[in-house]
Amino acid sequence: MAKLEKGSKKLLNAWAFYDWANSVYTLTIASSIFPIFYSALFASNIKHVNAFGFEFKSTALITFVTAFTFLIVSVMSPLLSGIADYVGNKKSFMKFFCYVGGLGCIGLYWFSLDHIYISLLFYFMGLIGYWGSLVFYNSYLPDIAFPEQQDRISARGFSLGYVGSVILLIINLAMVMSQETGEAKMEMMRWSFVMVGVWWILFSQYTFYILPKGVLNGEKVTRNVVLNGFRELRQVWHQLKQNLRLKRYLAAFFVFSMAVQTIMLVAVYFGEEEISWADNSEKTMGLIVSILVIQIVAILGAVLTSRASEKFGNIKTLISVNVIWMTMCFAAYFVVTPIQFYITAGVVGLVMGGIQALARSTYSKFLPETDDSTSFFSFYDVAEKIGIVIGMVIFASIDQITGSMRNAIVFLFVFFLIGIILLFRVPKTNPN
Repeated sequence: MAKLEKGSKKLLNAWAFYDWANSVYTLTIASSIFPIFYSALFASNIKHVNAFGFEFKSTALITFVTAFTFLIVSVMSPLLSGIADYVGNKKSFMKFFCYVGGLGCIGLYWFSLDHIYISLLFYFMGLIGYWGSLVFYNSYLPDIAFPEQQDRISARGFSLGYVGSVILLIINLAMVMSQETGEAKMEMMRWSFVMVGVWWILFSQYTFYILPKGVLNGEKVTRNVVLNGFRELRQVWHQLKQNLRLKRYLAAFFVFSMAVQTIMLVAVYFGEEEISWADNSEKTMGLIVSILVIQIVAILGAVLTSRASEKFGNIKTLISVNVIWMTMCFAAYFVVTPIQFYITAGVVGLVMGGIQALARSTYSKFLPETDDSTSFFSFYDVAEKIGIVIGMVIFASIDQITGSMRNAIVFLFVFFLIGIILLFRVPKTNPN
């Protein structure tokens, strides 16, 4: 098909549609049904599992594995971005991770404690596939959209993702709740993982069809090419020294992203373990409903935050959103009843969609004039992933040592506080 011009409505919508395709992973696998499924594998009085020569608290094990995956992604992304820049076909890499992630989700159908290592491998594939594709996906934003379009199209992407993921979650919820026995419910959960993988792979095809692929130069991939990504990160770091606004914003993003992503990844595990549910049926329904509340409210949150940024500016809006996040961390320590959990979930949803979309578009707007957007977004991605690794390891360690996720989640208060302080230091314009 003919190449679409930058700013084209069709091109922008095709890019945003990938959020519709892949966001089902974050909702069903990362945030709702898989955490419920994983917790249900353990008897109510047995919350430990032996793996890798150690005895782990069940929630700590999955958190450590998640942190390890992000560490791999943070190292791998620069390698792949360097190759992608060289061959001029970052869409191929985006496809590869999409398919790895989709197949990993399908493989979760066979997840069991008896085969914990292969099970964790499938979990690893889904996670690395999702996050590995995002560095290439995000790097398309300044290539396809003008600066004045980026806030809205970024928010549109997240909104599409929330709508699509909610639709599939409702279907999965109906499947699970249609069964009477716990074993039958678990089987439906397994089939929901398969549906996520199929949905992700199927709907991504439209994005892959429309997005430009770049120009292949036919050269061999050498050691220098492989290491080029790290050299580009070093170059980006040097450029940051001359761009005070971008440097300070990235530092703030690094800190508050630790807490945001950690909360999003452990929220359902927290609800499963720390909330006083009447019985298992209420717990399953309550957790899924709370996730639905988060996703639905997040659609509104992404739109409202985009509008607020237009009126008050990106940094002021981000500060306000971080204040709400910080308050929620403190309040979470005292959340015990289902109704308290639902209220907290609603507030989290409001700020979750907003902070993700605005953080991405703010970084894009602060970039200097460059033809190498992939390197800058690779740097952004690596910073985010290293932050997540630190946040998840701290969270898992506190959970493992103290035996309580409450102690771990209230500690994240500190990250938001530091993030707010750093955001106040971001200048309105970049000084010469």
